[in-house]
Amino acid sequence: MKTAGKLVLGILICFWTVPAMARTYPKVDVLPDQLLMATVWHQTSAEYRAIAYQTFNLAKIVLDMELKKATPKQKAVVLDLDETLLDNSPYQAMVVQQQTGYPHGWFDWIDAAEADAIPGALGFLKYADAKGVAIIYLSNRKIKKDRKIPGMQNTLKNMRALGFPQAEESHMFLRDASSSKQARRDAIAQKYSIIMLFGDNLNDHAEVFGHKGVAERKAAVDDLQHEFGYRYFVLPNAMYGEWEGAVYNYKWRKSIAEKSEMRKAALNVWVP
Repeated sequence: MKTAGKLVLGILICFWTVPAMARTYPKVDVLPDQLLMATVWHQTSAEYRAIAYQTFNLAKIVLDMELKKATPKQKAVVLDLDETLLDNSPYQAMVVQQQTGYPHGWFDWIDAAEADAIPGALGFLKYADAKGVAIIYLSNRKIKKDRKIPGMQNTLKNMRALGFPQAEESHMFLRDASSSKQARRDAIAQKYSIIMLFGDNLNDHAEVFGHKGVAERKAAVDDLQHEFGYRYFVLPNAMYGEWEGAVYNYKWRKSIAEKSEMRKAALNVWVP
């Protein structure tokens, strides 16, 4: 026993006397680790699929109601792409597995054109298309000018492979100089009568929700509660979004440790 004890002690002494630069430790990034549960929920939860189907089933009912109303221009539905129509959770899973973060690999994911459709989205849009409704895709996907194959074409390739109707450049409004979608919504409204908007972020629907703090965002939702399920249709996304920016007060350049602490500080904790 004494011999074994001396051996263990010797090993520990050797380890702690090795210069710090010579030691290696597993890389642990708390933010990707925290993303794990949200991504698992998105990919495995039957409840998530149920919410998505519920959203688009309700949208069909509201669409039929709106089609009975007269409008000065062709009726249009305006939809975000990512986590509204296209499921990018495999990209988020890669971020977790590789312990990295956005934008690492994002443009490669777009180029791969392998996103699946959000449950219920394709059925709803085919229904709207058959009713003569214009379908407008309004996304903050960026186009990198230095890439050989533009992101627009690979996004369209992905959408066409899935069977999304009216997937053509004239119906695509991708990000320009600003991440705000208001100018693009205004441009769309000049040609169409917008009857419904879809997104996983509140500011996919109206500028009033944009760049506000946590309490202000909630207050804006309460003020416009009558619009949800009638004009605004929201898809769940616990993986990323404007809600996260609100937690950081939109200071995205905060360190990993600072962001982690700000997330914890945002919790409403029960103290027994």
